[in-house]
Amino acid sequence: MDDSAYGSRDKRGNWTPKDPLTTAPIWSFPPDFGAILRWLPGYFLPWNVLFMATATLFWVVFTPGPETLKTLSWGWILGILARNCIAVVIFYGIFELRLYIQRKQGTAFKYNPKFPQDTENDAFMFRSQNAEGLIRTFGTGIPAWTAYEVLVLWVFANGWVPWLSWSTNPVWLVCFGLILPLFHQFHFYLVHRLIHVPVLYRYIHSVHHNSVNPSPWSSLSMHPIEHILYFSGVLIHLIVPSNPLLAIYQLHIAGLGAVVGHIGFDKMETVDEKAMNTHAFAHYLHHKYFEVNYADGGIPLDRMFGTFHDGTKAGDALMDARTARRNAKRG
Repeated sequence: MDDSAYGSRDKRGNWTPKDPLTTAPIWSFPPDFGAILRWLPGYFLPWNVLFMATATLFWVVFTPGPETLKTLSWGWILGILARNCIAVVIFYGIFELRLYIQRKQGTAFKYNPKFPQDTENDAFMFRSQNAEGLIRTFGTGIPAWTAYEVLVLWVFANGWVPWLSWSTNPVWLVCFGLILPLFHQFHFYLVHRLIHVPVLYRYIHSVHHNSVNPSPWSSLSMHPIEHILYFSGVLIHLIVPSNPLLAIYQLHIAGLGAVVGHIGFDKMETVDEKAMNTHAFAHYLHHKYFEVNYADGGIPLDRMFGTFHDGTKAGDALMDARTARRNAKRG
């Protein structure tokens, strides 16, 4: 596909989509129902429907029954860890293999034309962005994800929080499930702003931001403390009446969904000159500029607090003006 039909490249080869980023129209008042209807397919597809499907598969097929979950034992805990590792290998590996190893579409729709694995970088373990990403993902990322999952399943199984059934509470569970992606963004925004506090950024979040040009294995390349904070959103299911399936769904949004903002490509080519939107641009801009787009456009907090960047030259100007005001205050 010709990516020039969908965007443009600057002198350095960085590609930018022609359509500016927007925030979800569900927050507009008065409501624009036409805009909401146009936005809804992108809210569900491809990612949230996929993560609900994987969560359902994991819950129905690859999770022990309640009687087993009542008692903590290494057998089923290691089983949960293994299935999460396999899921990440497959899911992240698809993007890494197709886009970064086989390079099936070259640099078409790639925001930054460079491929991180082509250059050694002293900021990373073994001078390799991928090596550090793999070590941190499997060393502390997936174990943190699994620890939260084990905790939540164990608490549900022992009846210490309400376990609502789909047969008796379908309306509530469906509604709760529909807003979980937005809750994930809200929780991510709060955590993200916290770890951008200078001292926390220096010792914790800077690890993740070493990947200025992110790729799939950058997704969970984080300091262990950031992993703990990042996956903590699932604890909402110990407060709000819920169901274990929805807890696993939320962990898939966070764990598998972390790759979405780190694909590095705006579109993935499929067949017959067609391509799938990745929705990766907002978070790519955060990696590029550091202090914009602390969340994606599902919630309007970046716009409310002046840190939204829509990817245009006007967005650059607003960002530069904000930086100048901040520097003036410091001076």
